[in-house]
Amino acid sequence: MPNNPNNQYTNIPITKKPWDITPKERAIFSIIVMTGAFMAILDTTVVDVIVPKLTGPLATDMYGVQWIITSYMVAAAIALLITEYLIKRFGAKAVFLGGVALFTVASLSCGLSSSLEEIIIFRVIQGVGEALIMVTSHIMIFSYFPPEKQGLAMGIYGLGVSFAPALGPTIGGYLTEYYSWRMVFFINVPVGVLLVLAGLIYLPKESFFQKLRFNFVSFLLLSFATIALLVMLSRGQQLGWFHSLEIGVLFFATLIGFSLYALSELNAKERLIDFSLFKNPLFANGMMIYFFILGFSMYQYFYLLPVYYEHIKQLPTLDAGIAVFAFAVFIGIFSPLAGMLADKIGAKRTVAIAATFYVLTSVTLLPQLNYYTPLHQAMLLTIPFGIGMGLFFAPVTVMVLQNAPGHKGELAIVLMDYFRFVGGSFGTALATNNMEYYKNLSFLRMEELQNTEYLHWFLDRMQHLSGLSMEQVKAFFGGYENFMSFNYGFYNTFMHAGYWGIVGSLFVVLLFVNFKRSRSRG
Repeated sequence: MPNNPNNQYTNIPITKKPWDITPKERAIFSIIVMTGAFMAILDTTVVDVIVPKLTGPLATDMYGVQWIITSYMVAAAIALLITEYLIKRFGAKAVFLGGVALFTVASLSCGLSSSLEEIIIFRVIQGVGEALIMVTSHIMIFSYFPPEKQGLAMGIYGLGVSFAPALGPTIGGYLTEYYSWRMVFFINVPVGVLLVLAGLIYLPKESFFQKLRFNFVSFLLLSFATIALLVMLSRGQQLGWFHSLEIGVLFFATLIGFSLYALSELNAKERLIDFSLFKNPLFANGMMIYFFILGFSMYQYFYLLPVYYEHIKQLPTLDAGIAVFAFAVFIGIFSPLAGMLADKIGAKRTVAIAATFYVLTSVTLLPQLNYYTPLHQAMLLTIPFGIGMGLFFAPVTVMVLQNAPGHKGELAIVLMDYFRFVGGSFGTALATNNMEYYKNLSFLRMEELQNTEYLHWFLDRMQHLSGLSMEQVKAFFGGYENFMSFNYGFYNTFMHAGYWGIVGSLFVVLLFVNFKRSRSRG
């Protein structure tokens, strides 16, 4: 019932809204929830830095340690599918604290692991914890702010979703360089313990729970399809995509899994996902904007920029992390500002501003980065890009949640996080594939343009001046050619990541097409 002081039905208790709390309580609740979200999502990129350093300690190769990342993403994506049920059955607070506890124990176990198999098992558990944290923290912080300040709430939440992945390489680089790769996991333990204690003491209790039926058949089929899809994306570059029988099998397993899931949903009384949400064009377009711009485009840059600084600029791990931090700071600054802007001028207009700024900076500034770009200039070129990323998350999230029915808020957030994982996997796979393709293409173009007579004279001259054998001189020059082809290939790779941002911006245009139609009909 509305909170009306003049309500004539004085004998009926007025329900207290979740945002009817003091500013102090709102601050405490938000800090607890945001710390959990920040810790969880930071782990998606902080581990990327240490992966190359684990081949020796874990007695494996690069393809083996990649499963440390893949297992985490697969487990998190699967756990997302059951999170809505858990929240409605046990409450967001219980699921949040359970997720933090699970994540903390798994982090400790990862740090103590002595074999690849052990760390993969514990990364799976950690991924489940991350999924529980992300969905519940999203719901909880949204509930702590009144409707007119929900943009600010999502701006604060955007500090975790956008700022943490960019900050990950800096923290991972520092801990690995000055301490040990195990500290990347151990650092979560004291934070997690304090969060559980603080949550038990301070977070408000919940009293409304629902006894629901859960569609395990649809869950298992969608889980099977998701696992096949994510494993295919993570191993595609290694195995040669569709030149590999394993990738072909995974591709057909993905198609079969999603098809059987669709049949299960059509014939089920209790559906796992209510796709009627997508009948609302603002919700549907918002999800597509989120999927393509955050997943397909931004996650490529999260992956590419540390590689650029480490492999093209030849920076040590810590210095590369500091260079990435230059634009990460601006993500953190502009996320809450974008939320406040969404509250003032509306989420749709703020989304349009964010998408325009992001696309312009990604396709005009980042492709300029190459070996010859001075480091300070490279860092300055990424700052407008960081502003664009900071402007993006809050208004999109507000728009999606405002256009989902109140009782479907949990499902809307689950879908957003699921799209983030799947889109991010696609984006990372695309970035890897494009880097290899354009590096090889640049190498071939350089060889086509070479003057063979001058090249032979140059190699002979190098041999004479260096005193090396011709084989050594050719190997040295071949390494230089390979490096420069990698350098030139980055231009196209950066451009293609920006193109996916343009694809996402097409759905931004559709927001206003639908808006005009609805006004003309009204």
